[in-house]
Amino acid sequence: MTFKQILQARAKKNVTGKVIQKLSPYGIVLSPIVTEKTHKQQESANKYSFKIHKDANKNDVKQAIEFLYKVHPEGVNIVNVVYKWRNQRKLVRKSYKKAIVTLSKKEKIDLGS
Repeated sequence: MTFKQILQARAKKNVTGKVIQKLSPYGIVLSPIVTEKTHKQQESANKYSFKIHKDANKNDVKQAIEFLYKVHPEGVNIVNVVYKWRNQRKLVRKSYKKAIVTLSKKEKIDLGS
């Protein structure tokens, strides 16, 4: 195998999910995140935010959103929201994983808000 072929083989996308084989789509997408910021993103850029399972990747989230909401995501971004320590404050934010799903302008998700 030449170096070019090795790079091409490495660049091929793996579109199978790793966690969706173990969990159901309901176990991957835990809950939608509804705040003022996410509501503005829904209206302007058609982006929706969800809390997801800590082991899920982009392919898992895409397949779960397609199954749960019957829409076709154009893109999925994943963010690890870090733990916020207790330094002279009463509230503590636990760490979680967040997915920001972008849809086309024609499709919408009704989150019940």
